[in-house]
Amino acid sequence: MDMMLWNIGLTAALGLMSWLARTMWTEQQRLSVLLNKTREELAKNYQTRSDAHADINRVVSRLDQLDAKIDRLMDRLMENKK
Repeated sequence: MDMMLWNIGLTAALGLMSWLARTMWTEQQRLSVLLNKTREELAKNYQTRSDAHADINRVVSRLDQLDAKIDRLMDRLMENKK
């Protein structure tokens, strides 16, 4: 009788450990797939260097145009004061 209870207890413990190991393994696999998908999605959101340089160059050219307009305005104002 003692040996039978011991076998039942060991079998139940081994079954529980196997179930927990299987559950953790499947969860780890699921998280691995999600992590890989996240890495792929993040790479889509990055801006390339050429895009960044083009955007910066557009802003700089607009600022140069504004600077030229302000210079012309200041020249007109100075001529009107004379």
